[in-house]
Amino acid sequence: MIWTAGFRTAVISPYEQIKFTAPHGFADQTLRQVLHMAGGGERLRVRLTNRYGRTPVTIAAAMAATERGRSALTFDGAEKLTIPPREEAVSDPVDLPVAAGADVVLSLYFPEETGLATYSHMPMETARIVGGNHVTSPALPEAEQAQARFYVSGIDVLTPDGTAVAVAFGDSWFEGVGTTTGANNRSVDFLNRRLRRGWVVNQGISGNRLLTDGAGEHALARFERDVLAVPGLTHVLVHFGINDLVLPSMTGEPLATTDSLIEGFKVLAHRAHQADLKILAATIGPFGGAVLRGIGTPEGLATRREVNDWIRATDAFDAVFDVARAVGNPEDPDGIHPALDAGDGMHLNDRGAQAMADAVDLATLAL
Repeated sequence: MIWTAGFRTAVISPYEQIKFTAPHGFADQTLRQVLHMAGGGERLRVRLTNRYGRTPVTIAAAMAATERGRSALTFDGAEKLTIPPREEAVSDPVDLPVAAGADVVLSLYFPEETGLATYSHMPMETARIVGGNHVTSPALPEAEQAQARFYVSGIDVLTPDGTAVAVAFGDSWFEGVGTTTGANNRSVDFLNRRLRRGWVVNQGISGNRLLTDGAGEHALARFERDVLAVPGLTHVLVHFGINDLVLPSMTGEPLATTDSLIEGFKVLAHRAHQADLKILAATIGPFGGAVLRGIGTPEGLATRREVNDWIRATDAFDAVFDVARAVGNPEDPDGIHPALDAGDGMHLNDRGAQAMADAVDLATLAL
């Protein structure tokens, strides 16, 4: 038996220049979060993170629950845990079976002020927060709600030898922005429903870029931590480029060039192959119909077309899944098909997320 990644969520700093939900801190409060499992196993262990924190974080009680039961979490045998700034912690394993596609409900009690939390800023899931220690409470009435995840980076599950995992490494088109909150209709969720062996964990960050920090560390900087460090990994799927071409118009930076994006993709491919991984690349999704003024610039759209032509033709990747064509509007290929558009011209609705997942040829993702 081996430990593999059953759930992952990529995190950002609460002090980022670009973030799409408000950062949060806790003091004498219980935080309850739903974590949707890509893969399952007979035992699990939870990964907590204070990666971007500026103060130590103390957790006085922690509980993991599934539809089959619940278990208190300990850390080196102790219920209470303090995570220093820039550090992470892994719970002791617990005998709590969980199936692929099921949820783990994680409850954490913070007895004292935490400072702003390391978090996932657009997970399309709702966290609940209530005063006092309610880790063992079955319900949290009148809880405050937050559309983010805090202090958690993953769950590992104990699986048979040879269990294979892929990482979806990218931006909001993986994290799921535009899909129905709490419905688990992200593109990665739809892809997992198609798989009969192995699974894909989601390391998408909304607003994330290939080349430049902003909403999280850029792809080349976080590749080792968010991809190579994932246990059980055999494949990586990448979708980057939109934010390199749209965020500069909001921040006053120069747009990424065709050559710089191609070079960035080549580096990702080289590093994946060095680690003996298969890498599948998506063409850059359309954004020409973005409702936010100034986003879909002629220069950015031209660069997208040039990079996509290269992605389709190159042999740098083991496979390509053509998201641009799968969700594009045939009458305006720079824009998302109206039936698949979340309404902002930049993100996919539930049907669009399914179309993105369906663009992956499962023969190229042999887990």
